[in-house]
Amino acid sequence: MKTHIIACLTLFLTVTACTGNKTTADQNNTAVNETTVDIKGQWYLENIVFNDSVYVRPAEEVPGQRQYITFEDSTYFIQTNCNTFSGTYTLKGDSLSLGDGAMTEMACDNMATEEAIRKILPSIATVDIENDSIARLNSRTPSEYILLRKATEKK
Repeated sequence: MKTHIIACLTLFLTVTACTGNKTTADQNNTAVNETTVDIKGQWYLENIVFNDSVYVRPAEEVPGQRQYITFEDSTYFIQTNCNTFSGTYTLKGDSLSLGDGAMTEMACDNMATEEAIRKILPSIATVDIENDSIARLNSRTPSEYILLRKATEKK
């Protein structure tokens, strides 16, 4: 009987110790994985890429016109050379979900940026930040993304 109690106690302590370590490791990994990137502020639209040969560079389409996206709280606002887009977003870790929103629909001479944004926006899934000054909004399709550069002053 004494041997049985010692065996049960040893088994209990072993399971508790193993489970305790695993839980701590899982909690630490969860904390690391849930660190959210900071995308708040204004970002210039540098490039909207669909593949190596199909892309839109807003500054080349309409030189001298700043086109940008602003993230504040849980909303985003996009200003192109002609139209605006706005909606809500959710950011958890590096996962980014841009919700449906409103869009102006003025006709303009050059609508390349609007067409590209309308096409890629619904498939944006993650964001990568480099040196707090470059952001890449990645699509679910690996070759598609929007490249942004942090604005140093609002315009």
